[in-house]
Amino acid sequence: MRLLFPKPYADFVARLRVPSGFALVAAFAWFSHPDARSLAYGLPVSVIGLAVRAWAAGHLAKNQSLAASGPYAYTRNPLYLGTLLVAAGLAVAARSVGLGALFAAVFLCIYLPVIQLEQQHLRGLFPDYAAYAARVPALLPRMTPAGQPRAFQWALYLKNREYQAAAGFLSGALFLFWKALR
Repeated sequence: MRLLFPKPYADFVARLRVPSGFALVAAFAWFSHPDARSLAYGLPVSVIGLAVRAWAAGHLAKNQSLAASGPYAYTRNPLYLGTLLVAAGLAVAARSVGLGALFAAVFLCIYLPVIQLEQQHLRGLFPDYAAYAARVPALLPRMTPAGQPRAFQWALYLKNREYQAAAGFLSGALFLFWKALR
């Protein structure tokens, strides 16, 4: 496998993922200028991203089995695709091109190397990962599923604590509504 990012860089930025989230929240609070139209266009995109994340969490048994059903039959990284949609929707809702550019830069510089590290981890953990990766694209989803259907599991959703993403989104959406009404 050809590495897009050198491993030392990927390891370094992986540690920045959480602190960068706090910086993004501060930038979001400062640079957002929502209005009714931006909220109407942006928040539905974020809700779709949140739904993708929730769907993925209900199919993910971390480090126990290779997730290949649900959204994982369309893309190997539905949680990151969902995150990208949530961020894009919030940038639109915030009515800030600068926030959109900042979110894109963080995704490119932090999340893509983290995806690479996770792929390396999964290749070592699951012998059938290489065949799965050959069938399913990394981020942009394929149009038809490349796996057998399996039921969504609420227990996995709860175990993966995806409700925290929903709470974070709700907080951000309420903040934008408050800021738009000011």
